[in-house]
Amino acid sequence: MANALLPLLLLCILLLGPATFSARIGNHQKALPHLVPKFRVSPAKGLIRGLNLHPRQGVNIVANDFAAANDSRIVEKPLKLNILGAPDPSVADLGHHAGYFNLPHTVGARMFYFFFESRRKNNSDPVVIWLTGGPGCSSELALFYENGPFHITDGLSLVWNNFGWDKISNIIFVDQPTGTGFSYSSSNDDIRHDEKGVSNDLYDFLQAFFRKHPEYAKNEFYITGESYAGHYVPALAGRVNQGNKNKEGILINLKGFAIGNGLTNPLIQYKGLPDYALEHKLISQSYYNGMQESVTECEEAIEACGTSGTDSCETAYELGNEIFDDILSSAGNINYYDIRKQCEGQLCYDFSNVENFLNQDTVREALGVGHIEWVSCSSTVYDAMVDDWMRNIEVDVPALLEDGIKLLVYAGEYDLVCNWLGNSRWVQAMEWSGQKAYLAAPNTSFTTNGVEAGVRKGYGPLTFLKVLNAGHMVPMDQPQAALEMLESWIKGKL
Repeated sequence: MANALLPLLLLCILLLGPATFSARIGNHQKALPHLVPKFRVSPAKGLIRGLNLHPRQGVNIVANDFAAANDSRIVEKPLKLNILGAPDPSVADLGHHAGYFNLPHTVGARMFYFFFESRRKNNSDPVVIWLTGGPGCSSELALFYENGPFHITDGLSLVWNNFGWDKISNIIFVDQPTGTGFSYSSSNDDIRHDEKGVSNDLYDFLQAFFRKHPEYAKNEFYITGESYAGHYVPALAGRVNQGNKNKEGILINLKGFAIGNGLTNPLIQYKGLPDYALEHKLISQSYYNGMQESVTECEEAIEACGTSGTDSCETAYELGNEIFDDILSSAGNINYYDIRKQCEGQLCYDFSNVENFLNQDTVREALGVGHIEWVSCSSTVYDAMVDDWMRNIEVDVPALLEDGIKLLVYAGEYDLVCNWLGNSRWVQAMEWSGQKAYLAAPNTSFTTNGVEAGVRKGYGPLTFLKVLNAGHMVPMDQPQAALEMLESWIKGKL
């Protein structure tokens, strides 16, 4: 199957491209999950090539070469990289850090992260964590191509990003789950398979981070992410809220969570794929009509998958891929992250500069990663999370809204894989005390420099924003609008 489901989760920055599956599910197999074969070849590998990335290994499993693996402390170093141009204040005054956290409750896992203090040098600015999707894609992809402090030139130099989210926040980029990016372990037993494992690791990291940086512990805290982070973000928000209520450790001042072009409620979002494709004339009406039986089969499998995960989850994953493949068969060689564009062969984006940059000895030394390879997107992590893919994570959201923790769901209008239509629908369908008032709320314009940049709808703690002239990666396509969106939302003005 070509270009299959991976889109829905790759990255939010995603990475998917054509892939071949070991088997294709036919109509006669719809109720027989035991007939679905396990994958022989990871669909992630071909998808990764669609971003012109070529990780030399599928996951970071290395010999146990660090001491006290279960000592839950952070080892962090000031980050000194050569950056062209001069920000205000000077780079010497800015706090840039890179570090490893020894994850407790693991055989021997270390989580890698970047931390950039606010460019405003304002200690009261909020703390934001960014989670890239995949599952298994490194947050350095977003750091250098979307909302980080700098971009990479073709000459492999760093230049300041005028719309980096560090301009208004203290921001953390984490390589997770274990095995992604520069994060690694000495054991395959540390590879995560579901949101419980992922969110527990991230909660442990946040506890250690705020012990390391107590000066930020009382700041407002926001969880953000893209694509498959539509799973990660609500799960982590729920875990933090639970930890706060149970007084498990340092109180984390969680104020909100934001999901960009995410996969959160697969039942609604997969059903919406043909609708979006028809609306944008990627398929004909007759083609759309012919897909409805497949859509029904997929819905049944997703419902069987539910929130806990069963063999039906893998069946649902395969059937969802079938729907996506059918659309692409009609649409041709479009860039499914931005349907305004075409892919050249497998190549939909060229993100190779970040791979070349991070593989430089001087950069690796500055980061303190030693001999650890940078795995742009881990096919092993991706495969391990397959049964998690079709689980409905929206069920975790209403309790957070009822506790006054605000949610922003935003989506670029030209993304196919995690399109705005499916995201809008699951937000509208979500049952909570403010549902009727949200549905009755009018659509209003979101403007940047006096120009309409999006259409918003909101009530109380819930806001949905359709971002105009953007694809899957909103901060890359509309950087100024994305920064102003974040700032307005945090200030309660969106």
